[in-house]
Amino acid sequence: MTGNAAFEIYLAWSERTLVVAANETALEVLIKAGVPIDPGCQAGACGFCATDYVEGDVVHKDGCLNIAEREHTFCPCVSRARTRIVLAA
Repeated sequence: MTGNAAFEIYLAWSERTLVVAANETALEVLIKAGVPIDPGCQAGACGFCATDYVEGDVVHKDGCLNIAEREHTFCPCVSRARTRIVLAA
């Protein structure tokens, strides 16, 4: 993947699909949609915005999650996705 491609986030609890455009972050989109999330540092260093996902091919760009955490958690302030990300709760 070169650059930032658009991708979708599916909110399973509300059956809503959010689109993250190439020029915005997943964090911005989640906040606009009313998802309660702590934005933290917004640079991928603190992990405050770390969000669990149950499906998707995430491109991790953070510096705070370990390998095991990356299997089910991403930092929407900096990370992107190659496929749709599904959030369950």
